[in-house]
Amino acid sequence: MREGKAPVVCERVPRVAKLMALAIRFDGLIRDRVVKDQAELAKLGHVTRARLTQIMAFLNLAPDIQEAILTLGTTESGRDSVTERDLRPIAAELDWGKQREIWARVERG
Repeated sequence: MREGKAPVVCERVPRVAKLMALAIRFDGLIRDRVVKDQAELAKLGHVTRARLTQIMAFLNLAPDIQEAILTLGTTESGRDSVTERDLRPIAAELDWGKQREIWARVERG
C-alpha cells in the first residue's frame, strides 16, 4: 500500500437483500398485470420456474423479517451473514410467530 492512501473497502449488498427486493418487484409486476404470471417471469428472466418459485417464497416471510432482510448491512468481505439457505426453512414456515423464532436464531448467527 502506498503511503497516504486509504485501503479500498468493497462493500456489497447481501444477496438475500437483492433477492427479497426482486421478489417484491416481481410481485408488483404480476399484480400490475405487466406480466401474466410467474411462468412468464421465469421465461423473461431466463430462469427455471422452480428457481423463480424459490425467490417468490420470500414473500411468505413476515413483514418485519422482510424489512430486516432489506436493511441488512453491507458485507465488506467474505460470506454474507444471512444466506438464502438460512431463509428457505423460514419462508416455508407459514406461522409468522414461528418464523420470528427461527429468524432470531439466524440473526444471532
